[in-house]
Amino acid sequence: MVNFVAMQKPLLHGLMKRAGIRLHTVEIEPGTVMNFWVPRETIRKPDKEAKNKDETLLVKPTKPAVVLIHGFAAEGIVTWQFQVGALTKKYAVYIPDLIFFGESVTDKSDRSPAFQAECLVKGLRKLGVEMCTVVGFSYGGMVSFKMAEMYPEMVRAMVISGSILAMTDSISGETLQRLGFSSSSELLLPTSVKGLKALQSVAMHRKIWFPDRFHKDYLEVMFTNRKERAELLEALVISNKDASIPNYSQTTRRERNAGGHREGRTLDSP
Repeated sequence: MVNFVAMQKPLLHGLMKRAGIRLHTVEIEPGTVMNFWVPRETIRKPDKEAKNKDETLLVKPTKPAVVLIHGFAAEGIVTWQFQVGALTKKYAVYIPDLIFFGESVTDKSDRSPAFQAECLVKGLRKLGVEMCTVVGFSYGGMVSFKMAEMYPEMVRAMVISGSILAMTDSISGETLQRLGFSSSSELLLPTSVKGLKALQSVAMHRKIWFPDRFHKDYLEVMFTNRKERAELLEALVISNKDASIPNYSQTTRRERNAGGHREGRTLDSP
């Protein structure tokens, strides 16, 4: 039977290419690869005199770099498909698939947000990015915070939406109890249409109706690498006594849900 969500992927890829970004796979280190959607102008074919004519040449972006980091329920361009077109007019947009999302994988055992941040920065440096603004949503926001903490020379500013600095055991327990779930995996890795609808009811400010067939197709396509993603969720929770607030040097803009206050400066701020 045809999967309608899978059928939409080529269309989405085409829209991204029209917006000026291309898919590129980066080997972070042996055994670890990450997919990035990168500005078209930063990927060039070698000239006729090059020894290896199949090798892709990567050049530094000429516009300010913005890195869009997705949440836990979907990969990069699915999360950010509606923002890309507007941002590429003024910025060099990079959209990664974090490890175990999309085609990004590793044979390493580390599942922490710090490891995600490390892989992300290594990949960006290989792509010629020296400094950037990171925009993180949900799980991607926690990776963004860790990236800014570990690599302050790379992160110029942050825009964080629907996220917190770190998931402590008390925050995790209180949140799951309030939402009526026994574990993060039960909430964020649904196995049924009912579970996916419950996740959407939590994640969406306004309820949108989708047919059950769409939910079934989405479960099949978007929730791959379940074992590894469950391990990511386990590694996300830290003890209250280990929690600390880093002294970030970057400009930060934090977007709150449901029309809350907005703090900090925008991407256009110096």
